[in-house]
Amino acid sequence: MTTHTNKRQGIFSFIKQSLSSEHQDFTKGSMRRAVILLAIPMILEMSLESVFAVVDTFFVSKLGTYATSTVGLAESVITIVYSIAIGLSMAATAMVARRVGEKNHEEASRSGAQAIMLALGITVIISVLGAIYAGEILAIMGGSEEVVTKGTGYTRILLSSSVVIMLLFMINGVFRGAGNAAIAMKSLWIANIFNIILNPLLINGWAGFPELGLEGSAVATLIGRGVGVIYQVYHLLNNRGIIRMKRQHFLPAWNILKSLINVASTATLQFLIASASWMVLIKIISRYGDDVIAGYTIAIRLIVFFILPAWGLSNAAATLVGQNLGANQPERAERSVWKVAKYNTLFMAFVSLFFLVGAEFCVGLMTKDEDVINVSVRALRIVSLGYIFYGVGMVMMNAFNGAGDSRTPTWINLFGFWAFQIPLAYWLAVILEMGPTGVFIAIVTAETAISIAGVILFRRGRWKKVKI
Repeated sequence: MTTHTNKRQGIFSFIKQSLSSEHQDFTKGSMRRAVILLAIPMILEMSLESVFAVVDTFFVSKLGTYATSTVGLAESVITIVYSIAIGLSMAATAMVARRVGEKNHEEASRSGAQAIMLALGITVIISVLGAIYAGEILAIMGGSEEVVTKGTGYTRILLSSSVVIMLLFMINGVFRGAGNAAIAMKSLWIANIFNIILNPLLINGWAGFPELGLEGSAVATLIGRGVGVIYQVYHLLNNRGIIRMKRQHFLPAWNILKSLINVASTATLQFLIASASWMVLIKIISRYGDDVIAGYTIAIRLIVFFILPAWGLSNAAATLVGQNLGANQPERAERSVWKVAKYNTLFMAFVSLFFLVGAEFCVGLMTKDEDVINVSVRALRIVSLGYIFYGVGMVMMNAFNGAGDSRTPTWINLFGFWAFQIPLAYWLAVILEMGPTGVFIAIVTAETAISIAGVILFRRGRWKKVKI
């Protein structure tokens, strides 16, 4: 009895440590311990990021098919912002982790500050363009007249407020590079709490709030993410951890900016290539009507809900690779990647089985429209067939990025998505007249091929020689 009690206490103590706000040194000690300490908060962080999408879709779907279609089209465009944010945050994680591994905390703080300033400059351009051309963007993406008319306000708010998306990703990338995944997780907790509470209040006008309809969901998301950013900034400036940003750190440091841009440009391109391919896919999907767009949107939201935790686990590989390369321990860096890949494969195998069995139940929670349900269930079951490969592939991509080798996954994505996935999707859906099913088959086929390519190139080991 005492032994079991001690084990439980040890487990709870370990979990508590992983959720604390302490920066960790992952260049020594047990590899399994390092992976789990990073993985728990990173999985929870990405789980909470995925909650944003599901919560928004849940409340918006009550407004009708047009609203769900609007969210799907707008989100396919906002993924460009996500791509830039993820690319920049990857560069920040790689740079900060490398300096932390070298035990150069002053330069780690300066690198983080430079990354934030770079992100702010880029976001201004995106926000202005999104505010001006929101309606035109929906029309270009294939939205019906009703979607364009009723969804422009939502899209304008979402795109013009991209600064909070950018900062939330970027600052979390800085914390992850420093080994402080707990702060990144907590900022998403706070953001989600506000989003979940405000979504129904602002959409429906409850409790004295204005009834904003579809636009209310965008405002709720903006406020939620904004509060999360305020929490992040507070911890960046309180001078209690490894990252201690001071005013002088925000002055232009051209050598750091050059390195950041070098890594971030290809990392951003890497995710832009993937995101743009999703825009093309939804353009193909849009020719089959609003019901199909809505079904596809719900399916993708559910897929993302389960993939983002796996992405969180794979983020551990980026931090471990960066810090261990900084400490001149490339073999330990490689072992950590295979350890993370093992855990991610097990998780994704479970998710695949879950969707094969419970797809109808999951979709039924989001909508009661039979036509929409049929499309969503079909998409979930087909795409989930490749989840085990996705689990390994995303770890490989994050390992490359954590090493500062963002070029390799960029080339993989370019060939995998644009030379293979898009032509295959068009051929199956349009030429062979398989419709949306052809698009779903193309997704699982291309993602599987991309994952296999990632493993082959990772094993060659060129990423170990990258200097940043």
